Amino acid sequence: MGSVEYSPLFETRRGRGRLIYRTFAISLFVAICFIWLYRFSHITATNGYHGKLLCLGMFAAEVWFGFYWLLTQAFRWNLVFRQPFKNILSQRYEKSLPGVDMFVCTADPDIEPPIMVINTVLSVMAYDYPTEKMSVYLSDDAGSQITFYALLEASNFAKHWVPFCKRFMVEPRSPAAYFKTLVSLGYPSGPSQAKELADIKKLYDEMERRIEDATRLGLPTETRLKHKGFSQWDSYSSRRDHDTILQILLHEKNPNNSKDVEGLVLPALVYLAREKRPQHFHNFKAGAMNSLLRVSSNISNGKVVLNVDCDMYSNNSQSVRDALCFFMDEEKGHEIAYVQFPQSFENATKNDLYGSCLISIAEVEFPGADGYGGPLYIGSGCFHRRESLLGMKFSEQYRNDWNSEDNQFKEASLHELEEQSKTLASCTYEENTLWGKEMGLKYGCPVEDVITGLSIQCQGWKSVYYNPPRKAFLGLAPTTLPQTLVQHKRWSEGDLQILLSKYSPAWFGFGRISLGLQMGYCVYCLWAPNCIATLYYSIIPSLYLLRGIPLFPKISSPWFIPFAYVIVGETTYSLLEFFFSGGTFQGWWNDLRIWLYKRTSSYLFACIDTILKLLGFSDSTFIITVKVIEEDASKRYEKEMMEFGTSSPMLTILTTLALLNLFCFLSVLKDAIVIRKGGLEGYETMVLQVLLCGFLVLINLPIYQGLFLRKDNGRLPTSVSIKSIVLALGVFIFFSFA
Repeated sequence: MGSVEYSPLFETRRGRGRLIYRTFAISLFVAICFIWLYRFSHITATNGYHGKLLCLGMFAAEVWFGFYWLLTQAFRWNLVFRQPFKNILSQRYEKSLPGVDMFVCTADPDIEPPIMVINTVLSVMAYDYPTEKMSVYLSDDAGSQITFYALLEASNFAKHWVPFCKRFMVEPRSPAAYFKTLVSLGYPSGPSQAKELADIKKLYDEMERRIEDATRLGLPTETRLKHKGFSQWDSYSSRRDHDTILQILLHEKNPNNSKDVEGLVLPALVYLAREKRPQHFHNFKAGAMNSLLRVSSNISNGKVVLNVDCDMYSNNSQSVRDALCFFMDEEKGHEIAYVQFPQSFENATKNDLYGSCLISIAEVEFPGADGYGGPLYIGSGCFHRRESLLGMKFSEQYRNDWNSEDNQFKEASLHELEEQSKTLASCTYEENTLWGKEMGLKYGCPVEDVITGLSIQCQGWKSVYYNPPRKAFLGLAPTTLPQTLVQHKRWSEGDLQILLSKYSPAWFGFGRISLGLQMGYCVYCLWAPNCIATLYYSIIPSLYLLRGIPLFPKISSPWFIPFAYVIVGETTYSLLEFFFSGGTFQGWWNDLRIWLYKRTSSYLFACIDTILKLLGFSDSTFIITVKVIEEDASKRYEKEMMEFGTSSPMLTILTTLALLNLFCFLSVLKDAIVIRKGGLEGYETMVLQVLLCGFLVLINLPIYQGLFLRKDNGRLPTSVSIKSIVLALGVFIFFSFA
């Protein structure tokens, strides 16, 4: 009798067109080398200290651009794509699927509305997965009674919502998102489903009204008296000074309150506000996640852990099974520490005004990272093997027994579980322990997710990136330019701190992860230093255009060819990459604009803050992206009008640079029209400088509109306009007549 052929739980496919791309990349690198040779030869040939310094600056900028481009090729050299087989998983393991603990984190009920938070909670509670094997934990770092009340309401609504989702195979399983899709896709025509839908919609509307009333007016006294959990706020002083607040709202140990309307067990549901004291540093989201890891190990101890931001609801009920296909594969699953899904956004405009979708990263770079050992951990939409997250090193002999159960806490009562778990979330629990160092998420970095993922991979584990046809999670992208810039400042600052820390991929990763993955991590860790070369290229060529000093070869010179090849080749490739990733031409142009804005503002301030931190002049702060948008601003966002909002130094820099390039370009046009002596003829030797200046003017059109044409509240603030005009004019006049 022949042996049964092994059927893997997932397959890996290599990206197409690798040979074509590699040939193109090599040719582009050759052209870059010629550009370096041109610059170097002109430094030695240039007379005068000022001229040599100018050429040296251009050479340094172009060496940086070339070096950084070389790093980015690591993620484009070996793309792989994954495909899980859920049907095989069900056939083989349906009766022995592991427990899954799901962590939802929130930190501020004003910025992250409770109704949004519970929609995310309800969406993961309704996964297509055995409910008795799911446990959902909400970490509320604000310790808000309103958020607790909202979760309490959600626990009651879930008794109707979870069976409704499974009976009618609802997608998505966030109530708010589902009801919104019905408006565009149409309501069900069947009388039975239509009636049930009307009933469930009524229940949701009533719950939403109660939560919004409580948010606006405060909790009524009778509501606080109705549930014993509110008594835990009796000793509450502020969101930075309170005891651990922990309440198990749904659990199998309380069968009277843990079943849905059809009599089936619901997922366990736990509220946690870890202890906060002013004298103890709380380590932001990393501290919250580590508290959840300890508390969940005492209550459910699921072998797989999902963490998801409170604004990233589940959009695909099959995501748990997708992730388990990777973890439970008999041949390769034991190597995998985490499965990362992309962060996608439901509110991104058609042309992605602020480049929030990061299409190149999601569609190209992360599949490229997967080809070298796995993608970065990006903080949300990630399924973890609990053991690897707790600091366990990988061993080839390691195998997880998915059938085993930990019965350590089965005998404890619900009250005992709560009391035991509160201690695990206290301020002092981590003192003199390895938490935040070798266990759990790492502390001391604004991007605790990236540094934790790197540390896990350096322990020998691999990770997997899966981008399903139906997005696994959908969230809310920033809806104003300042929000976008602040978000990227935090990311780039955190990544730069990783580069300068003991966990730097440049040295800590050496020999522990592949060279390609090292290079890939360095791409993100070097985001911030990009500001120097980009600022130089955005200012110096335009200013020396005023003086008629050429910084690039003449169009008739052979040296012009490598410059032209790099510009045309890289532009064409980036455009095609964007198109093949599902973007539009306008989306590509918007992405290019935000790329420039980030490099000349967010990254600059990230560099400055990192230097100040290293010198001991500032501390890391964690800034939460606002999830609430005003109605007028929302309408402008839908029309893809850039929202500048309030005054900020980053806006001042962007506006000053835009005006400076506009003044330089208008001066060139004036000379070309008047054709004064040395005018048009002189500029014929500076074609690339004119094109660069013209590009910078064209890409800054939204800033000029915000300065001179718009009258709405989203225009550039008057204070920014005045400061920028004065600064740009001052520099322009100085260089024109000096």
